Amino acid sequence: MPSTPFDALSGIPNACEPLPSLVTGGQPTEAQLEAFRAAGGEIVLDIRAPREPRPLDEVAVNQRLGLEYLVIPVGAASLSDATLERILDALRMAQGRATLFHCASGNRVGAALIPYLVLDQAMEEEDAVRQAIRVGLTSPELLAWGLDYARRQRNA
Repeated sequence: MPSTPFDALSGIPNACEPLPSLVTGGQPTEAQLEAFRAAGGEIVLDIRAPREPRPLDEVAVNQRLGLEYLVIPVGAASLSDATLERILDALRMAQGRATLFHCASGNRVGAALIPYLVLDQAMEEEDAVRQAIRVGLTSPELLAWGLDYARRQRNA
């Protein structure tokens, strides 16, 4: 049995633990969510778009496990400040509680994590980008989205 939430989720695509109590990555399986819960997991923040293929009924699985399940869709049409602000609010609310923050691969998670690392964790921009890439960020467009928001908010 996994001893930590990260151990429980280490098999998901791009599994990473960028901060204590925050595990990031791609789509988990039902068994991985069960192990996450058994290891003390509390919250699942899913940023996939509603029409994306889903290998399981994540709403039902999370409900059955008693995990708090938050969905903030991120897709080409939702790359906005409002979307990032909802994600930041969710991450701030979850701080200190074992949380899985995922999309399908970790790409969108990496981009959305940049503002949180810069603004809330006082991380240098270069380090935040490095961490986002480690988490799974590959898209230049998504990188620009997260970085632009962080820069504008930091200088506001």
